[in-house]
Amino acid sequence: MQVVSISSLKGGVGKTSVTLGLASAALAAGIPTLVVDLDPHADATTGLGVRAGGQLDIGRLLKNARRADLAANTVPSGWVETAIEQNLAGSGAKPVLDVAMGSAFSGIYDRPDLGRRDLRRLSMLLSRVTGYGLVLIDCPPSLNGLTRMAWTASNRVLLVAEPGLFSVAGTERTMRAIELFKAEYAPGLQTAGIVANRVRSSSNEHTFRLAEMKQMFNELLLSPTIAEQANWQQIQGAAHAVHHWPGESARQASEYFDELLRSLVGAGRLRSRVARR
Repeated sequence: MQVVSISSLKGGVGKTSVTLGLASAALAAGIPTLVVDLDPHADATTGLGVRAGGQLDIGRLLKNARRADLAANTVPSGWVETAIEQNLAGSGAKPVLDVAMGSAFSGIYDRPDLGRRDLRRLSMLLSRVTGYGLVLIDCPPSLNGLTRMAWTASNRVLLVAEPGLFSVAGTERTMRAIELFKAEYAPGLQTAGIVANRVRSSSNEHTFRLAEMKQMFNELLLSPTIAEQANWQQIQGAAHAVHHWPGESARQASEYFDELLRSLVGAGRLRSRVARR
């Protein structure tokens, strides 16, 4: 089971949008996926069209991590019904896209003084979960306890940045933070790469910053970059997967996220999915 934290130490770069795009690609590819919404704002939970029915949110599960049953408290994304209706779920097996719901309650752990025992709370919850090929953790935009808890539980960290001065500088700080965290807490943690998000090809500033990012981060800067989508707010506001949204712009965005997903989990399953389209 591949566990990937989607992180940025700067807010407003589209971190949750990338999480949702990857979840959409995983659903389209037929990869059983769990999204853990660790951001207290819980935007991923909203965007995934979750309809809770009494399940505990991730904050309350973390509070009782030794005994809590994460599997019993996940909620299917509302996207699954659409995938079944549109026959977008692969070979006919029921698609799996579950959500560990976010809530403001998780904010009690978003502080800088968590010890090793607290940092392992999410790891304990995930250790008792089976049946998923991929776990995506949407982290808050900080290096406090929740992000470090996510990194402790993860195999890889995927960084999200915009091609702007402050975001590029923030990404460089995040890279240094990951190296320090690996040395002290998680020697097996890997950087999956850096996603350049909300890229405007017509912007000279974006062109300059992308060239700067390529020079700074080399092969860690992933391809393709994610172009700014004029209808992205509409798609998220409707709580739809980008793969389910009509139009050329959404189709192109879907292909971007398919490509990014390949870099995380390998190309084989996505090739079979593309062949069936």
